[in-house]
Amino acid sequence: MLLNIEKLVYGGDGLARLPAGSPSDEEGGRGKAVFVPRVLAGENIEAIITESKSGFARANADKIVKPSPHRVEPPCPYFSRCGGCHYQHATYEHQLEIKTEILRENLRRIAKLELECEIQVHPSPPWNYRNRSRLQVRTHPEFAAGYFKFASHELLAVEECPISSPLINHGIAALWRAGRAGKVVDGVREVEFFANADDTKLLLEFLCAPEARRAAVRAWTEELCASMPEIVGIAAFREPQKGVQEPLVAVGGSDLSYQTKTRAYRVSAGAFFQTNRFLIDELVSIVTTGSSGDLALDLYAGVGLFSTALTAFRHIVSVESSQTAVNDLQYNLPVNGKAVRAETERYLTEHTGREHADLVVVDPPRSGLGDSVARALASLSAPRVTYVSCDPATLARDLVPLNAAGYRVEEVHLVDLFPQTYHLESVVQLVR
Repeated sequence: MLLNIEKLVYGGDGLARLPAGSPSDEEGGRGKAVFVPRVLAGENIEAIITESKSGFARANADKIVKPSPHRVEPPCPYFSRCGGCHYQHATYEHQLEIKTEILRENLRRIAKLELECEIQVHPSPPWNYRNRSRLQVRTHPEFAAGYFKFASHELLAVEECPISSPLINHGIAALWRAGRAGKVVDGVREVEFFANADDTKLLLEFLCAPEARRAAVRAWTEELCASMPEIVGIAAFREPQKGVQEPLVAVGGSDLSYQTKTRAYRVSAGAFFQTNRFLIDELVSIVTTGSSGDLALDLYAGVGLFSTALTAFRHIVSVESSQTAVNDLQYNLPVNGKAVRAETERYLTEHTGREHADLVVVDPPRSGLGDSVARALASLSAPRVTYVSCDPATLARDLVPLNAAGYRVEEVHLVDLFPQTYHLESVVQLVR
């Protein structure tokens, strides 16, 4: 079937329309939407339908009949089979154009926002940018480590990753050497590498099956540390049982010092930290520069990436729900900072009418704030809100109640923390 790709949508797919009246099109008139991976806008393709539902279809490109001028040869040998990257077939400049238009379109379609300001784009070096990579591990019937295959939970063996830092790739090679030598113990299911800012130190985290033997895991972690001096420590955990993740083994240090241009952060195993090693300072500057006052409120604060840079405020209150992250947050905060362990919704509910913040920074997970948190945030009536988002759809949804409460968009930034992928980080600065 010949299809024309109209545009790319969030998630990495291209959008086309089935020819009206075709056997796979039940709608009639305007053809049913069909989603195709690894294509670009304006391309004509020969496609094979892989799935057809009442409202849409999925297809794979069998042949690119008319390629986009922005199409390039992907440099990674695993691209198209690996589920990690989505845009390696496009020039990096075009990737930024794709993401900018997707962000603008989501704000227009969901939030009904026609931006009066330009989206400011902050590019990244497109390769070796990740400071954190998590690999799946299999020991039987033979050793393999890698990522999930595209659109599946089947392991794809990967021995190098061009978007991960050089030191992480060195760690992946060491993992494969241990695996081929039969030294990776049964029950280790995931290995995560976390590199420091100058890519000289590694903190590793293992996720192990419930039946993993503590003594065997400890013996291997000690051997791995001895074989690779860049490793400062390894923390192994059993898979969560009833929501609780049990520590299994700890060898060496339990945290890493991450030095940025202005400060060092303590980041413990299990705590979240931004993954693009080239754009952390720029992201912090976008979020924190230009605001001052008596009180800054940082919600979903993590280990304090933004809190510690809010030096123009007399008081900083940082709210985080993870105990691991809160421990680091307390360590990282300046003397005028206060760490609060709480779910954001509960904190806002208890403090509505009591907090008079001059700035509120929110950096929620991919699911966004949700309606109740967005409304509670609006009720704080802070003159400025800075929203850091990793999902344009949930961002646009959350802006609806904030706009209704009188907030207007002053600036929009696209910070490309995830080159070669569809993932999209943005910062929206709101004022009222």
